[in-house]
Amino acid sequence: MRLILLGLLFLNFPVMAQEVISAKAWLENMSQALREQEFKISLIQLQADHIRPLVYIHGKIENQEVAFLEHLNGPPKNAVRVGQTVTFIEHDQPAYSVAAKRIQGLFPPAFAGDFSALEPGYQFVLGGRTRLAGRPSQLVRIIPNDDYRYGYQVWLDMETSLPLRYDMLTQDKQLLEQILVVELLVLDDVPAILHEAYKQEWPAVVSQSERDAGDNWQFKWLPTGFEVLVKDSHRLMGSHEAVEYIALSDGIANISVYVARAGDAQMPEELVTRNGLSLATERVGNAEVVAVGKVPTETLVRVAKSITIE
Repeated sequence: MRLILLGLLFLNFPVMAQEVISAKAWLENMSQALREQEFKISLIQLQADHIRPLVYIHGKIENQEVAFLEHLNGPPKNAVRVGQTVTFIEHDQPAYSVAAKRIQGLFPPAFAGDFSALEPGYQFVLGGRTRLAGRPSQLVRIIPNDDYRYGYQVWLDMETSLPLRYDMLTQDKQLLEQILVVELLVLDDVPAILHEAYKQEWPAVVSQSERDAGDNWQFKWLPTGFEVLVKDSHRLMGSHEAVEYIALSDGIANISVYVARAGDAQMPEELVTRNGLSLATERVGNAEVVAVGKVPTETLVRVAKSITIE
């Protein structure tokens, strides 16, 4: 009996030793792990009634991050990142590259960023511990400070600090999106597929459209922590008319705002999806404004109504 108790104490020692780590420290360790470690994860992405099995591989070559994301179901669809360039490879169109620090569609880019930048909009709270993908994990809740954004929770592998599960939740705790790791492999060396990706000559980064002169859209109100990241011109799918595009972010939640002169371009109607993506359309003066993002619809409506030109 004494040997059994000693064995249990020994097994629990690593857990006990990490009790003092704060929620923010756990998230900072995750950020470093996502940027620095060599690993391969097999995961499932759940959005409403869509289930997507994915494989993500990450490593560093000559001090540059290299990553590969593969969709396992349906037609071939992959993404490769070398440094701050992401290339999308699909079966029915030529490969194209964009400037990006992370591959979109996996964990939020903020998970590999500076969590201090999220503090105006969120607080970080430690949760319980459980076992995921056969590994002990620590829950950290990312709780919004207001009702203008959704909440998040992430379970971190206690050995590597890599994420094993990620949930996006409404204000009433309804699940909107989930990423669940089913296998995590920590690699001793950078795999051959990343070396091949690093040596490959990928297409040049797609240049952004020049922004129309004279339009200087401003916001009279934005939720705390949200900032303007990009202003340029986009062309809506199925239309030859250019619209003003403004990208907003609080570091984890993103809002895209499109502005067109009323009647110049056919703008979409209001939309709310079960995976958390909402859309709101507002008429502001002689302009039509569409706001899209994974935030509550009320937030998008208020953002759209607050836009003005100076």
